Amino acid sequence: MAKNGIRIGIVGGTGYTGVELLRLLAQHPHCELAAITSRKEAGMGVAELFPNLRGRVSLKFSEPAAAALDRCDLVFFATPNGVAMEQARALVNAGVRIIDIAADFRIQDVALWEQWYGVKHACPELVAEAVYGLPEVNRERIREARIVANPGCYPTAVQLGLLPLVEAGVVDLDHLIADAKSGVSGAGRKAEVHTLLAEASDNFKAYGIPGHRHHPEIAQGLERAAGRPVSLVFVPHLVPMIRGIHATLYARLTAKGDWQALYENRYAKEAFVDVMPAGSHPDTRSVRGANMCRIAVHQPRGSDIVVVLSVIDNLVKGASGQAVQNLNIMFGLPETTGLEQLALLP
Repeated sequence: MAKNGIRIGIVGGTGYTGVELLRLLAQHPHCELAAITSRKEAGMGVAELFPNLRGRVSLKFSEPAAAALDRCDLVFFATPNGVAMEQARALVNAGVRIIDIAADFRIQDVALWEQWYGVKHACPELVAEAVYGLPEVNRERIREARIVANPGCYPTAVQLGLLPLVEAGVVDLDHLIADAKSGVSGAGRKAEVHTLLAEASDNFKAYGIPGHRHHPEIAQGLERAAGRPVSLVFVPHLVPMIRGIHATLYARLTAKGDWQALYENRYAKEAFVDVMPAGSHPDTRSVRGANMCRIAVHQPRGSDIVVVLSVIDNLVKGASGQAVQNLNIMFGLPETTGLEQLALLP
């Protein structure tokens, strides 16, 4: 670790997860931003592109070849899928640790990853050692990891919502349903018709029903928790808001129990999972800008179905905040370091 703190490099910091990562790291007491790359914006001041960082981030974007990433302690990849895997081997060989906020190392079955992402994996041997970065499950493995695969936004909300039931073996694992809604920032900072104001505003639609890339990631996590295959129906929706994910999760109970106590006990020591009082209905604005997952568990009267409500900010606990949480674990810092911001209301 550098004298002035953990030397951080960021590859691809011009998107929404990139600026969110910069916002959090600029306030982190143990991190030194050493390099941030962008071919398109090379030479431009970071605060020029993102004026919310004026006075806090003095770096300029640099060409990847000139960034000296191999002199960093840790490099974040806030890039499209397929970028981290091309650079990971050289960085790891140089002793640099990696947190990939994209999906290159999330799915352990390389053939399955290639099927969903449509390209050949560039370093399949590193997939085997990559640790899935859901702290509430893999904290001890994250501590020693050279490569951490930061979870996706939908998978974070869905897994945290279902894990206590799956781990306890009290639901039918062949009929799990995740009905999830996301704000438009989940689509990234790029020009696409479906995220135009006139398309996304005052509108609400499902998408990806035949198959979404986050489905195998969610199933992988739930299957590890269950110790057996699961069958999951996952339906994502786009809603007219900028930030936030709301996942409504359904499972058929196979046992009787106190589900409120189950959740409270499972997450009692987790700083970033808030199990709300019985009868609660968490909303997305209660987590906006915060690295928090708020959960409520319900069993409708006369039903054998349990309904779990799980909300996160897709850019924070669903991406960059969770990445900083993983950074803290990897470098032996208190997990909440730099992540104690309260949610924004209204």
